Amino acid sequence: MDEAALQSLIHTENRKIAVYFFTPLCGTCKIGERMLEIAQATGISVPLYKLNINYAPRLREQWKIASVPCLVLLENGEPIRNEYAMKSVDHVYLMLK
Repeated sequence: MDEAALQSLIHTENRKIAVYFFTPLCGTCKIGERMLEIAQATGISVPLYKLNINYAPRLREQWKIASVPCLVLLENGEPIRNEYAMKSVDHVYLMLK
């Protein structure tokens, strides 16, 4: 997914969604992504979108993303939480539940 597609999607969603920002060479991002995959496998209803932060300069600035990995939770198109530490699968699951 690219930044323009995500911005378009955000404006049409009227529910809670999650956006995971990463970079391809980030080892911690890969671990966080695996935790998100496990949490998703439990059947959580929050849609999760992944975006390489290198290709999202506007969102990075607008949402003040300081580093990766970063999981941004949005409700009605507005960020309600930025999580930089994926502590455990349980922690991620509870955030997305």
